[in-house]
Amino acid sequence: VDRAHFAPRNPYDDRPQPIGHDATISAPHMHAAACESLLPLLYPGARVLDIGSGSGYLTAVLAQLVGAGGRVVGIDHVQPLVDMARANMAQSEAGREMLESGRVNFVLGDGREGWAEGAPYDAIHVGAAAAEHHAALTAQLKAPGRLFVPVCDGPRQHIWLVDKREDGTVEQTRLYGVQYVPLTDAPGTSDTEE
Repeated sequence: VDRAHFAPRNPYDDRPQPIGHDATISAPHMHAAACESLLPLLYPGARVLDIGSGSGYLTAVLAQLVGAGGRVVGIDHVQPLVDMARANMAQSEAGREMLESGRVNFVLGDGREGWAEGAPYDAIHVGAAAAEHHAALTAQLKAPGRLFVPVCDGPRQHIWLVDKREDGTVEQTRLYGVQYVPLTDAPGTSDTEE
């Protein structure tokens, strides 16, 4: 998956880049870390949810990893980002095929609630920092399943892996500190706005 189709400038620089609407495309090393952490559950035919899909880059990478029988849903709460992700994927023949076949689907919604319509998922990736662990996401995991999520721990953020075992028990593991944009309300929907 060519990152140049998804990043507006300097696509191969190892740093996050703004893509508009207070969103960024994560640095390549963070995408690699997410894929490495989720890889045991990204087998052929797996179902994956990419929350905060933004430009669509990681959604496309995840779709490549799960193969033709897999399904990946990218969800974002900003319609222009959903449209951008579709347009970015359509720049390549492989991306167009993934969209046309339904292997990749971009939807508009509140990622903090997941996307129940496509659940359960083998793997869930969250591309923005959550204020807390959202039970709805863990509930949408298969057993076994894995969630990769940055979570605010006071003034800091850490990557957490949430593993749902075959028996349905859940184990949470804090990995390392990060700095992500926050997982937020869609513009104009916050209770505090007037």
